[in-house]
Amino acid sequence: MFRELAIRAVLALHNLQSRLQDEEGQTLAEYGLIMAVIAIAVVVAAVVAFRGAIVGAFNSATGCLSGSC
Repeated sequence: MFRELAIRAVLALHNLQSRLQDEEGQTLAEYGLIMAVIAIAVVVAAVVAFRGAIVGAFNSATGCLSGSC
């Protein structure tokens, strides 16, 4: 009885150790973080590149809202 319990405990510890050493999820998280940083950089670059058009659109919209459209 004790031997069977000891074997189960060792197997459980071995399974826990193999789960802790699994780096597949960690790699996926790293790729996700890299993709998020790239997406933010693309949005910032687009806003900087089109800031004149964006400001013009907002000025046009506020002009229409004030009645001079």
